[in-house]
Amino acid sequence: MSQAAIGIIGGSGLYKMEALKDVEEVAIDTPFGKPSDALILGTLDGTRVAFLARHGRNHHLTPSELPFRANIYAMKSLGVQYLISASAVGSLKAEAKPLDMVVPDQFIDRTKNRVSTFFGDGIVAHIAFGDPVCPQLAKVLADAVDSLNLNDVTLHRGGTYVCMEGPAFSTKAESHLYRSWGATIIGMTNLPEAKLAREAEIAYATLALVTDYDCWHPDHDSVTVEMVIANLQRNAVNAQKVIQETVRRLSEHPPQSDAHSALKYAILTPLDKASPAAKEKLSLLIQKYL
Repeated sequence: MSQAAIGIIGGSGLYKMEALKDVEEVAIDTPFGKPSDALILGTLDGTRVAFLARHGRNHHLTPSELPFRANIYAMKSLGVQYLISASAVGSLKAEAKPLDMVVPDQFIDRTKNRVSTFFGDGIVAHIAFGDPVCPQLAKVLADAVDSLNLNDVTLHRGGTYVCMEGPAFSTKAESHLYRSWGATIIGMTNLPEAKLAREAEIAYATLALVTDYDCWHPDHDSVTVEMVIANLQRNAVNAQKVIQETVRRLSEHPPQSDAHSALKYAILTPLDKASPAAKEKLSLLIQKYL
């Protein structure tokens, strides 16, 4: 099977770029089921990359239905070491305007129905997650955005992403609560990805694309579905440019990341005492510690 050191999770529009060559679809089965869709492998300016449509290419999966473990495991099985997650988000701050980009450095978990660990069933691990985003990868991503001078786009380095369950959006009371916590943006998908990527020893960063102000904003009622979709489409065009530039920079100077050894002190179960079935299921993740 082809390998790729760089993975991208986002909308299916992200791999429609003309620069992507030698495209192949790869259907991957994992011990955690099937990913959201077949993965798309292609070459971008000479670098092999793997793309996954987070909600499926026909957007048929709600955030709560996403097979997060299968998605991250599939990326790991292709050799991905750096994972960029592009996501539409609502803004919780006036200065983070629609069409802006945020590269957050923190998350708050408000999900209820997500499995966000590979471990259990006989092997216990507790990863460090104080800094849930790889700072080295986030810097490469943010520098790429800065270098492009995109029209109408302000870059916000750092910030907190509230990950809510959905699929309904927040109440106004919730939106004001998150603002009182100092959070910057709100979405429904990235925190489980970040946790699982860390367990899989993959460096992870989020490219958050602001489509609208959350319902706290006095002008929120003037936001229409048409406006949000128009912003989504403009964001997708901008995101393609950012992905291409980030891939170029990563291929030239792949950064060292603490995430690449995240399990070194995290596994509490003596692996020689774990069952063969448990070790087999997690072999892709733990093989270097066996």
